[in-house]
Amino acid sequence: MQPRNMSMSGVVDLAAVKAAQEAKAKAEQARAEAARQGGGGAVPPASLVIDVDEAAFERDVLQRSTEVPVVIDFWAEWCEPCKQLSPLLERLATEYNGRFVLAKIDVDANQMLMQQFGVQGIPAVFAVVAGQALPLFQGAAPEAQIRGTLDQLIQVGEERFGLTGIVVDPDASDAEGAAPVVETPAGPYDALLEAAVQALDAGDLAGAVQAYKNVLSDDPGNTEAKLGLGQAELLQRVQGMDPQKVRAEAAQNPGDVPAQIAAADLDLVGGHVEDAFGRLVDAVARSAGDDRDAARVRLLELFEVVGGDDPRVTTARTALARVLF
Repeated sequence: MQPRNMSMSGVVDLAAVKAAQEAKAKAEQARAEAARQGGGGAVPPASLVIDVDEAAFERDVLQRSTEVPVVIDFWAEWCEPCKQLSPLLERLATEYNGRFVLAKIDVDANQMLMQQFGVQGIPAVFAVVAGQALPLFQGAAPEAQIRGTLDQLIQVGEERFGLTGIVVDPDASDAEGAAPVVETPAGPYDALLEAAVQALDAGDLAGAVQAYKNVLSDDPGNTEAKLGLGQAELLQRVQGMDPQKVRAEAAQNPGDVPAQIAAADLDLVGGHVEDAFGRLVDAVARSAGDDRDAARVRLLELFEVVGGDDPRVTTARTALARVLF
């Protein structure tokens, strides 16, 4: 039986993760405040998704990539997978709120750009960061994988090139005469988040899960609540497990995906992050159908527990992409 005060401290420095998340939140608040005050360079939401042709490529992609990563969606009207991928990318561009810009290029009308990027088939997604082009993925990839790729792209842009994105002015009209977008500020949630932490410390995992869900029901993008919920649900799953039995079953049945998932949970709680990720990547590679999807989903959940900025997550995302595609 697991002790009531079971801790995640062996997995990740929670204080550091929280500080990083708070820093990102403050940066977003500063960007939003700059937009509200009419800060220089603020753009309307419509500017996050643009149609680009060969004539405007240097201005709209190359020059813009010196201040924000530009994701390029090569598409065509006749391409059915494009009709699935393009709306998803547009939605994510809006959701990421200036962390990247989406440039849509119709390959039928821009054959030269298609050739310059070496596009062999569509949909194909590339990025340009500080004038440097790099391929991201081809085909209608799963949303979770696309999010992971975008997160890595943004991280590279920030760490290597100092690109912090662009300020989006939510009150700017998307078109002449259009009504401004009004956002209702969320929170504050300090009391609810503190209650969740106290429940975790007291071993009340169900209470912690509910407290975090209460925050997310009103503010789905709250990073601290998402991180806390993942941790609380992980602790719930391993509570009552017999570690020796779970590990023995996983060792004896490498093809048993539920056994590998359970062992991966124990690995993570025990602080063996790389072991947990590697176990699930192997499970994805060896399995198919529902089992494969279950292993993939659990791996993505564990990524959330550790935090997307952790280099071990970045490494595992790359390994997952290799076995998925």
